[in-house]
Amino acid sequence: MEDGASPIFFYWGIVQATFNIPDWKNVIYGWQVFLPPIGLAYLLGSVPFGLLITRLAGAGDIRKMGSGNIGATNVLRSSNKGLAAVTLLLDGGKGFVAVWLAFTYLGPDVTFFTAIAVVLGHIFPIWLRFRGGKGVATMLGVLLGLSWQTGFATIALWLVIAIVFRYSSLAALVAVTLAPVIGYFLGSPQIGAIAFILAVFVWARHASNIRHLISGGETQINLDSSDDG
Repeated sequence: MEDGASPIFFYWGIVQATFNIPDWKNVIYGWQVFLPPIGLAYLLGSVPFGLLITRLAGAGDIRKMGSGNIGATNVLRSSNKGLAAVTLLLDGGKGFVAVWLAFTYLGPDVTFFTAIAVVLGHIFPIWLRFRGGKGVATMLGVLLGLSWQTGFATIALWLVIAIVFRYSSLAALVAVTLAPVIGYFLGSPQIGAIAFILAVFVWARHASNIRHLISGGETQINLDSSDDG
């Protein structure tokens, strides 16, 4: 390695080139270009649609129902199918819009960071003291905006697992685990890298669900109950 460079930087350079990850130097020197869209993507992601929709519909505070999560699954369990569907579409939509606008007007390097920022906004919204959703729907929207093939394949996988096993958390974990591979081959190496980073956050937010799945205490999806829709 030339100039006594650290092996860490050497191998990071290989990863960066393989997955087309933006150079940190460009980000630092071009912060005026990167920072505004990243900030806006985070703010868009932090809009708690599940909470807003259930309150506007007169269903109460979703944070005080079921698991206390603001995502579509808890809305389905605690309110009704219609509100859950709207929540799912809006949470996914903000991910799609964030990356589509960034890619269209600012290019792939900015899009790399806005894709991460919009999901982090959903998971850690500033308005709710950084206690948000689990990021699945927003991540799916991001993948759909980056590559429709990747998005549809991951969504299809999520739906199949959810329908067969009736566990939303299991479907999410399987889908996001395979999303980096799907993104790499159906999208691009950079999309695979984005999916991998987002999958780490989604897995971390599902820690309690993983424990419940292992112990057999995880709640299944119920589409038949009149209370749920």
